[in-house]
Amino acid sequence: MSELVFVRLGETPVPFHEGWDLQKRVHADRVGDLIPDTVLVLEHEPVYTAGKRTGRWDRPLTDPGAPVVDIDRGGKLTWHGPGQATVYPIVRLGQPIDVVGYVRMLEEALIRAIAEFGLEGRRVEGRTGVWLAADPDRGLAERKIAAIGCRIARGVGMHGFALNCDNDPSWFDRIVPCGITDAGVTSLSAELGRDVSVADAVPVVERHLAAVLGATGYRVQDSAPEPVRGAEPEPAGA
Repeated sequence: MSELVFVRLGETPVPFHEGWDLQKRVHADRVGDLIPDTVLVLEHEPVYTAGKRTGRWDRPLTDPGAPVVDIDRGGKLTWHGPGQATVYPIVRLGQPIDVVGYVRMLEEALIRAIAEFGLEGRRVEGRTGVWLAADPDRGLAERKIAAIGCRIARGVGMHGFALNCDNDPSWFDRIVPCGITDAGVTSLSAELGRDVSVADAVPVVERHLAAVLGATGYRVQDSAPEPVRGAEPEPAGA
């Protein structure tokens, strides 16, 4: 991978469909080799997204207070919203494509990132995302601090991961997040006992994501790259 472009979409939460439309446009441009590998970094307005494995029994029985949107990533039902760093790597993957290997790379970036805040993230066999071990002395079960849900289309990734920073945890109480009933959900702020904002976490996450993806370098900007189209073909007989 050559240079990676991180697009930080600002501190104002982005409506989900607006972000999804941008994802699809950037994905089409990357498939066409019109832009470099690009990562969208944002916070969403409160929304529940239902991946392709979401069953009828996974959905909230009453109004959860935010829209439930069916999308084309893997996984089940989760929440996105303010205080959560939502990261969409729209990057071309090497051949042959190894989806599991790609998910492990995203997990590794997150494990390295939260280590800088003093937390020991781990993987759990049979489950995606990044977890913290149970702590019986504190009365804490195993809990997820970052969720991952991806889709690979035409060799280019979309969707991605979400790291809980200083979000309101009560949003997760209204669903069974990712279909998991025997573990909890946490955030950087809850674990550290101090406020850790999305702005605090994002530069650390970007640095480690660029490293695990093998980028030769990266830059940060506030809007998606403009597509660069090739030269027009010369007229016949020129």
